[in-house]
Amino acid sequence: MTETSSTPSTAGDAQEAPRGRLQRLMRYLPLVAPVLLWAVPCGVLLYTGQHWPLPVTLTGTGLFVLGLIGMPLAMARGHGRRQQDWAAIVGDTLLGSMWVLFTWSVLLGVLLRLALTVAGVGDGQDRARIVTWAVLGVTAVLLGWGYAEARRVPRVRRVDVELPRLGAGLDGTRVVLITDTHYGPLDRARWSERVCERVNTLEADLVCHTGDIADGTAERRRAQAAPLGTVEATRGRVYVTGNHEYYSEAQGWVDLMDELGWEPLRNRHVLLERGGDTLVVAGVDDVTAESSGLAGHGADLAEALDGADPGLPVLLLAHQPKFIDRAAAHGVDLQLSGHTHGGQIWPFHYLVRLDQPALAGLTHHGARTRLYTSRGTGFWGPPFRVFAPSEITLLVLRSAS
Repeated sequence: MTETSSTPSTAGDAQEAPRGRLQRLMRYLPLVAPVLLWAVPCGVLLYTGQHWPLPVTLTGTGLFVLGLIGMPLAMARGHGRRQQDWAAIVGDTLLGSMWVLFTWSVLLGVLLRLALTVAGVGDGQDRARIVTWAVLGVTAVLLGWGYAEARRVPRVRRVDVELPRLGAGLDGTRVVLITDTHYGPLDRARWSERVCERVNTLEADLVCHTGDIADGTAERRRAQAAPLGTVEATRGRVYVTGNHEYYSEAQGWVDLMDELGWEPLRNRHVLLERGGDTLVVAGVDDVTAESSGLAGHGADLAEALDGADPGLPVLLLAHQPKFIDRAAAHGVDLQLSGHTHGGQIWPFHYLVRLDQPALAGLTHHGARTRLYTSRGTGFWGPPFRVFAPSEITLLVLRSAS
């Protein structure tokens, strides 16, 4: 690869109005959500006709109240100014556990109870207790499975992507995408090594990391990120920032990735040449850089493509899928993104879709622009993945000819 050197497109009023309402709603979510997460399961499991012995009811209620108070405090100590890893682990684990318990308390609390009533199974107390044990059993199974899914080395997902403007010499170019590794409070240095070993079996021409390397500063998570320096590619390794870098001294991550041999594409592009044909590989800072206040950081696609031959196909790295509107307006052929985690813990993906145009996989936008959204290589916060498996993506580029 050889080095060469956004103007944000404005959305229509029809798009801005719903987004504004969503942003106003999200302001109250941190206050309401914890109460609902703990109160709903407490009511379903203890107070909907089970008639548990008084010590059981009091003990269960006490645990729910303790969790309701302790979870926000642990998350504040873990992710706030103090950055205490043990507190982050406790708070994040409680958050993920209660999300699963809440989901299945609602689903089984309604559907299973209705099915038992229609089938005439037992009396009201019998049905209530069956629902309680079913909710607890399903939650335990999903959390155990979800933890194993989150901690394993991701499976490789191969996707063939046809790009009409891609030259025949570039046909078969192998692009490996990793993203959202989220090195964090749980030490995953060995996991990081194994991920990089898996990547190195794929014989990549180009390896891309589309941001959210870690939760924490580069200095703090250096040991977990260090194996990225062992990743191999015949043409190059490129990286763009994600939103989490801007919570943790983004420039430190840019500098560390440069030190590890990755090429940070901060609103610029490089050229990948193969078989006599050329591919423009461009990258932009995450869109959150625009409001980060960090000097010199901000998503600028026009600058990233400045000097590139407009007749050449463009592969763009942008952390968030919602950048696709700007990419399509500039005629980008393929955008690679992460950020969504595929929802990470079902059914959170419904909330993700309120903010992003795609959840996972390959989608088409405009006349020629494709978007590939990875479900992510690691996990954020709660150490669970439920019905949203992680992935290492192998994209094989195909020319129309």
